[in-house]
Amino acid sequence: MSSTISQTRRMTTIAILAAISTVLAMPLLQFSILGIPFLKVDLTILPILLGTFMLGLSAGAIILIIRTVLWFLLFNEGVNTIVGLPMNFVAVAAFTLIVWLFIRNGFSFSKYILGSILATLAMTALMVVLNLIYAVPVYEKFANYPASALSLNTYFVPVVIPFNLLEGLIFAIAFAILYLALRNVKGVKFI
Repeated sequence: MSSTISQTRRMTTIAILAAISTVLAMPLLQFSILGIPFLKVDLTILPILLGTFMLGLSAGAIILIIRTVLWFLLFNEGVNTIVGLPMNFVAVAAFTLIVWLFIRNGFSFSKYILGSILATLAMTALMVVLNLIYAVPVYEKFANYPASALSLNTYFVPVVIPFNLLEGLIFAIAFAILYLALRNVKGVKFI
């Protein structure tokens, strides 16, 4: 009986966190940090990280998948979503996985900081590669955007790299605040 309750509580928690993550995907809750309209920070990662550190990596993955499908269905903006959403999925998955690898056996701020730094660097590197092999060609083909405008000196160094470094910093600080706020709340247990 108690395993059924635990399983029901787990599924309910996953559903609630996926719903919160989807709400955070609303365009009006996203914000630009470099003044470039199609590069926006969203905080959908926070419920995903919460689910990961409360219920395990598989729960975080389920929340991320549900959020991604719902984001596509509810907030689809055409080519921007077709390009941005898969890249967001990879960025959030990479950041979450790397931070989880560092603190899965117990949270400490030194491990969290190191994990967040490495997660941010990995996410930034992945986004540079995905921009090169995926985003730029898709924008060029479907949005008739000239690839020359998206060169190393005009796009990658001044835009993609700083954006992802800042986004990783925002993710790390926001989750640290959330973790500190919830760690002593009755009923909230972290792995």
